[in-house]
Amino acid sequence: MGDLGVGDMNDRQGAPEKGTGAWGQAILAFVLFGVVAGGLWLQDAFAGPGTDSGPATCSTSDDASPAPRKRVSGAQLCAALNRKDLPKLVGTPLEEAEYASGSESESRWASGTKTITPEAKVELESHTVQISASYDDLPVAESMDYLGAGAQSRTVLGHKAVLYSGQTIAISFRLDGGDATSGPGGVARHLLVASDTKDKGDSYDLVIWREDRLPPDDAALFRIAEKVLPTLPGWKSG
Repeated sequence: MGDLGVGDMNDRQGAPEKGTGAWGQAILAFVLFGVVAGGLWLQDAFAGPGTDSGPATCSTSDDASPAPRKRVSGAQLCAALNRKDLPKLVGTPLEEAEYASGSESESRWASGTKTITPEAKVELESHTVQISASYDDLPVAESMDYLGAGAQSRTVLGHKAVLYSGQTIAISFRLDGGDATSGPGGVARHLLVASDTKDKGDSYDLVIWREDRLPPDDAALFRIAEKVLPTLPGWKSG
């Protein structure tokens, strides 16, 4: 059989990399990598007509590492992001959430440091929106040095923020069991926002990308941020 095109995969395999746990690893927190969710794709690909049961509800991984106390969990991020009005905020009011999940990913470094990154993702037909929390003690204002020349300083609800771009990776599978191939995907737009008005080092990274690989609307990213962030535990109003 021939290759299954990247377009058929909806580019849902592109996703932001997990957060880092030290200053020396800060750059890695903002690099994009592809996540191969084969089982989820197969479920979508082979679902028959009439299987739509309405907007997706948040799911969690049974083997996810628990979020440390006094930190937001992936489930809490998902509950905040998976809003009924999310399609309207994205700019596609006739769509609805097809998949939603929250989790805590764990990273271990050579130094023995362990980092747990809470994150959540909601997929619509045309867009994917993701949010993660970082507790790396890296102020948003200082992250400008790691995000490239295109990074732009912004303010969201009185909090320091940075708007920047990343690249997703598209994964293509062969139905005959051949090797999967990967290549450049679409542009993902990030909005990194300090979780408090004093920018002490904790932050949220909100990301949006389109399944057709066209650049997403920055205005949609800001609309989502202004509605979702104030609902998160620990958010301090400006």
